Amino acid sequence: MRTKAYSSPNHYVQNVLPKLLELGAVRIAPFSNRLAQSVPLNIQALRCLVNYHALRFAEPIRILSDELVGRMTKKSLLTGGKYVSVHLRFEEDMVAFSCCTYDGGWREKTEMDNARERSWRGKFRRHGRVINPEANRRDGKCPLTPLEVGMMLRGMGFDNTTSLYVASGKIYNSEKYMAPLRQMFPLLTTKDSLALPEELAQFKGHSSQLAALDYTVCVHSEVFVTTQGGNFPHFLMGHRRYMFGGNAKTIKPDKRKLVLSFDDPNIRWDQFKQNMQEILQHSDMRSIALRKPNDSVYTFPMPDCMCKQDGMI
Repeated sequence: MRTKAYSSPNHYVQNVLPKLLELGAVRIAPFSNRLAQSVPLNIQALRCLVNYHALRFAEPIRILSDELVGRMTKKSLLTGGKYVSVHLRFEEDMVAFSCCTYDGGWREKTEMDNARERSWRGKFRRHGRVINPEANRRDGKCPLTPLEVGMMLRGMGFDNTTSLYVASGKIYNSEKYMAPLRQMFPLLTTKDSLALPEELAQFKGHSSQLAALDYTVCVHSEVFVTTQGGNFPHFLMGHRRYMFGGNAKTIKPDKRKLVLSFDDPNIRWDQFKQNMQEILQHSDMRSIALRKPNDSVYTFPMPDCMCKQDGMI
């Protein structure tokens, strides 16, 4: 069934429940934000129970993802089994949709034009549509490159002994763009290097199932770094807040401030590090935050799904 975003509980009682009783099960599409954020407490409590306790990944995903968490922990012995996870959004479709410019070459322009046409069929060529890559970058709308992620993390104090897990789809021009990140973080791992090819074979061609593997490894990381918006980091941040009692360490950088440092040709490393430390301090490191009226309960589970008393969770 197709349901409007942020529908009221009455909509579900009047329209969805009859179908549920008739068929025994219904699938709501699209997936996210189908129910209003402001609902009665009993419904909100049910939503919390479903999201944080009842929902489970399918058994094949659970088995392999738990195995990957164990392997990642073992690979992180130098840091006491702790590792940093990064959600890197530099896939071809993400780069194309952003309308940002990176190396600015003919090959990139051709590939991005073709990718936009394949996926969005003329949307970006409509009359009056203005594409301004420079403005997009200044506004923090451009996906961070692997190099920029590496520079940010090194500036924040993560050195080359950091055990780093990168969650992503197929990185655009990965041989070129991933090389500097691997050089800065030689202990970098992905699901493709952590799992055997035959283990991943059953999930090939199913991007959501592969993302579920990444999701589980990221949930259990010591620090989670989000570099772009979307359902994956929003659900993950909320899940980690709930699972770790609000104390999940998350780095959610202000990309507009990042760009000022990245694009300053005269900046020195000491100043760059200071800027990164300031961004880190203002980031969502402790992750204790109360949900505001228009925020998602899936990103901010407190106070709807968690209790806070006398400053303690």
